Amino acid sequence: MNSIKTMFLLVLLTLILVWAGAAIGGKHGMTIALIFALGMNFFAYWFSDKIVLAMYGAKGVTEAEAPELYGIVRRLSQKAGMPMPKVYIIDQEQPNAFATGRNPDHAAVAVTRGIIRILSSEELQGVIGHELSHIKHRDILISTIAATIAGAISYLAQMAQWAMIFGHRGDDDEGGSNPVAALVMMIVGPIAALIVQMAISRSREYLADEGGARLAGNPRYLSGALRKLHWASQKIPMDANPATSHMFIVNPLSGGGLLKLFSTHPPIEERIARLESMSL
Repeated sequence: MNSIKTMFLLVLLTLILVWAGAAIGGKHGMTIALIFALGMNFFAYWFSDKIVLAMYGAKGVTEAEAPELYGIVRRLSQKAGMPMPKVYIIDQEQPNAFATGRNPDHAAVAVTRGIIRILSSEELQGVIGHELSHIKHRDILISTIAATIAGAISYLAQMAQWAMIFGHRGDDDEGGSNPVAALVMMIVGPIAALIVQMAISRSREYLADEGGARLAGNPRYLSGALRKLHWASQKIPMDANPATSHMFIVNPLSGGGLLKLFSTHPPIEERIARLESMSL
C-alpha cells in the first residue's frame, strides 16, 4: 500500500508542476517546467550523494577502522542480495544515520559517532537494515525526484511573482498565462507541493521500517533503536541542513515542533507501534 501511495503522490506532484507551468506561461510554460524539472533531476541523480556526504564531513571507513559496523553492513547486504555499500562515519554526537546514492551499485550508509555509542549491536542492526531497505527500494532516487519537482514548483512560483511585479501578461488565446491562475499557483502551488513531498517521505519511512525489521530478523531491534534515537534527538543538537532532514532515520531537527502535515517523518509512536505489531 505504501508503494502504491508513493506512485500516486509522485503523479500528483508532477501534475502540480505541469499546472504551475501552464499557469505562468500556458503551453510554453508547461514545456519549460518539464524540461527544467528533468534537468534538475539529472543533476540530483548523479551528484546529490557526494554533496550530502561532503556537507556533513562524512569520512569513509574500512573494516579495520570500524569492524562491528562494517560487519553488520556487509552481513545484512548479503542477506538482502545487494552490493555492499560504502560505509561512512559522521563526527557528530547526535545518534542518527542516513543512506544515499543513486542506485544500489553506487550507495553509501553513513552513521554518526553518537549512534555507535548509544545503540546495542542488535539495535544497530535494525538501523542498518532500515537504511539498506531505503537503498534496495531506491528511496533515495524517489525522494530526490520529489524534492526536485517541489523545488521546481517553488521556483516557478517565484517567477510568477516577478512577472506580476513587472506587469507581464500572457495572451490566453495564444496559449499564454492566465493572471488569475498564476496568482492562485503562486500561493497554493508551493504549499501543495510541500505537503505531497512530505507525504512521500513519510510513506517511504514506513516501508523502510518494515524492510529493515525483516532484514535484522527482529522488529524489536529497530523499535528499541527508534526509542533511543528519538529521545536523543530532543536532547543532543545536530548541525543539520533542513533540506536534508528527510534523509535521516529520525528527524535531526524534530525539536522544532513542525505540524504533522509538513513533517518529513511519521510520528515515532506510530512507527514503533507498527514494528511491534509485526510477527516474523
